[in-house]
Amino acid sequence: MKAISIKGKSVSEIQAALQQSISADFKPTLAIAFISIKQDRKAVCEILHKESIDIIGATSCGEFINGYQDEGTMVILLLDMPRDAYSIVFSVMGENGISETATWVATTALQKFSRPAFILCSTGLSAQGEFLDGESLVRSIEKVIGPQVTIYGGMAGDDASFTGTYVFTYEEETDKGIAALVLDEYKISLTGMAISGWKPIGISRKVTKSKGNLIYTIDEQPAPEMYLRFLGKDVNADHDNYRLFQDIGVHFPFQVETDSGVPVMRTPVSVNEEENALVCDFNVPEGSSLRFSMPPDFDIVEKVLADATELKNVKQAEADALLIFSCAGRVSALGPLATSENEGLYEIFKAPMAGFFTYGEYGRALNARQEFHSTTCCWVALKEVGSRVLSQESSVRSHQSGVGSQKTHRRKIIKASIK
Repeated sequence: MKAISIKGKSVSEIQAALQQSISADFKPTLAIAFISIKQDRKAVCEILHKESIDIIGATSCGEFINGYQDEGTMVILLLDMPRDAYSIVFSVMGENGISETATWVATTALQKFSRPAFILCSTGLSAQGEFLDGESLVRSIEKVIGPQVTIYGGMAGDDASFTGTYVFTYEEETDKGIAALVLDEYKISLTGMAISGWKPIGISRKVTKSKGNLIYTIDEQPAPEMYLRFLGKDVNADHDNYRLFQDIGVHFPFQVETDSGVPVMRTPVSVNEEENALVCDFNVPEGSSLRFSMPPDFDIVEKVLADATELKNVKQAEADALLIFSCAGRVSALGPLATSENEGLYEIFKAPMAGFFTYGEYGRALNARQEFHSTTCCWVALKEVGSRVLSQESSVRSHQSGVGSQKTHRRKIIKASIK
């Protein structure tokens, strides 16, 4: 399988880059597109469609390919993936919830392939201001396919405008739903990791009262006051709480402990003063344990790249293409190091790469189950399996569980509007 990544700041630039990429040796079948809401994604889809290229994509909060990163632009990973190795499954939530929608997506995927894996793009924030429940999405797919299911991907962004995020194919788009590239794992191998790199600090603390994404008390103490003290702020001083947490919360996320021992990150974003509650980006269950994080430093990127190198070597993994789904909060917290992180992953695999900054990430950390993440970098390398298949591929799977337990030519993009 061959891949080429292209970029553009206008539809005409994308069209020119596409024409330069297509040749007698490379006729792409599939495009994975990450496009700013400022750009005309429908025009781009039309251009790709005219070249008989299937499309799956998401709006973004910053876009990058190997050697390039920007905001308000477009990046596309072109692949000549065999058409019998993938299927695009698209679903709008409608009146039903995310669990029903994700269950339908998983069931449909299982009807296509006996061992489906997912490159998953979901919406993040709807135009009506509703955040999609990524945790329920992951658990619903896992319930249908099994705990061994492979999922990597991210929530769409909207250039931090918080006006609405979108996922799309040539035929459909929605601000509330799922676009899934389902891969036949017997034909396409996936090697990946979800990792934040943040170091914990202090003792484990218990969330003694919470509801959804509101944390009221930690160790029976008011959560906003405890967090402000941790930040070294005067709890009695007047603060612009929203500004305070928006600027600082991504630097000091919570590490919520899981049964696997590998935490998932949740970021404080503001204070609900009426409720006297700490507002996090996603739900933190009552009774869960968490630890605070040390401030970000160079070690975060070093950890991400070191673990990626180790996993590549252990699995003897090769890559035809690389996808990266990195939290938008990492740009604020890491600055230029976020670019170094993405470029470092490219240098490890030396394969055409594309990615975007997200509103949430899907992936499996080492020694962990599949999770929905915040403030995390999720990467996945794709490789056409060919004839070398299952003795090696099966040992790869067992290592991942130990260290981490057809669409035909545009005939049928599987889709549904669940009502």
